[in-house]
Amino acid sequence: MPSPESLSLGEARRIALTAQGFDRPRPAGRVDASHVRRVIHRLGLLQLDFVTVVGPAHYQVLFSRLGPYERALLDDLAYRRREFTEQWAHEASLLPVDAWPLLRHRMEVHRARPYNFEEILARHPDYAERVLAEVRTRGPLGANELDHPEGAPRRIEHAWFGSVPRATLEALFGRGVLAVAGRRPDFSRLYDLAERVVPAEQLRRAVDPDEARRELLRRAARAHGAGTAADLADYFRMPVREARPRLDELVESGELRTVRVEGWREPAYLAPSARAPRRIDAAALLSPFDPVVWFRPRTQRLFGFEYRFEIFTPPARRRWGCYVLPFLLGDRLVARADLKSDRAGRRLRVLAAHLEPGAEPGPVAAALAAELRRLAGWLGLDGVAVERRAGFDRALAAALRP
Repeated sequence: MPSPESLSLGEARRIALTAQGFDRPRPAGRVDASHVRRVIHRLGLLQLDFVTVVGPAHYQVLFSRLGPYERALLDDLAYRRREFTEQWAHEASLLPVDAWPLLRHRMEVHRARPYNFEEILARHPDYAERVLAEVRTRGPLGANELDHPEGAPRRIEHAWFGSVPRATLEALFGRGVLAVAGRRPDFSRLYDLAERVVPAEQLRRAVDPDEARRELLRRAARAHGAGTAADLADYFRMPVREARPRLDELVESGELRTVRVEGWREPAYLAPSARAPRRIDAAALLSPFDPVVWFRPRTQRLFGFEYRFEIFTPPARRRWGCYVLPFLLGDRLVARADLKSDRAGRRLRVLAAHLEPGAEPGPVAAALAAELRRLAGWLGLDGVAVERRAGFDRALAAALRP
């Protein structure tokens, strides 16, 4: 049997960034729905996160690839045109509607750990039927429009879902009985019957669970270009033990190839669409929930970039900051910036900026300053303020001066 082909680490990086859409310039003119649609199909999904320290993360993922655009374009495609839908995929995600049947085998055994939804439903056995009857009669509903079971507290302390109505709606959503029909201005979900949200042909389409896993791995491979079994499995949060036999089948059928990547201990799987251009000319701040960086072991292997999301780390123990965005320049992660949108002061605040080892401060500061200005403008802010004057912050502040 011939030995697997080899890739240099630089080739693997360029393949990965090409698969993620960083091989091309941002649109020169106005961004329209077709641009947004293409990015999401290319990525396979957007992880949803509505933390507003800078701005909701899934909108940022599109900005990194498209530059300034109207966020209403994404909302329109998802909640009015119904081309995309929410479901648990890589955590809570927005994904093409044709992925719904690929996830059905997971919905059927959905338990939403560690949220104790099942315990809550068991305590109120008739309540889920009442909730379904309300949604069926009244149409899309939020948790605050439902009454509580008799004897249940209005709030469930120390739980993100907060109440029995929300837990019930989330459990029914996770099982595929309900779907997300829309989002309110405060980003809370409106739930409706799945048959009134997901196109009928996707609800009816039956997919064997193993074929569903193979297709999810095909999509993960396209979005990676090249990735290990753990990389590809993580993309749709599939256990590696489930992914490995399906990956073997995709290699056997010729749909994927195994390759060795310089410095990687595990073999990688190469997608047929994988391309390694001679160079990548990207300049983009990446959300903490961007697919390029969301699987931290891969980020370390590809870029030599150690990354932790420290928003839940006590401030005294943070190394880099609360909401830190890596900065991609060319095919390297060359800096990171701890950012905060100051909406009252109409400034994008740079709480700290750090240069990566080996990166040149002058060119990086100039490119990062330009991207910060673009990001601030897109967020509706008037400018950028660098708050520290130590190390790389000084070079960045100088690059931001008019």
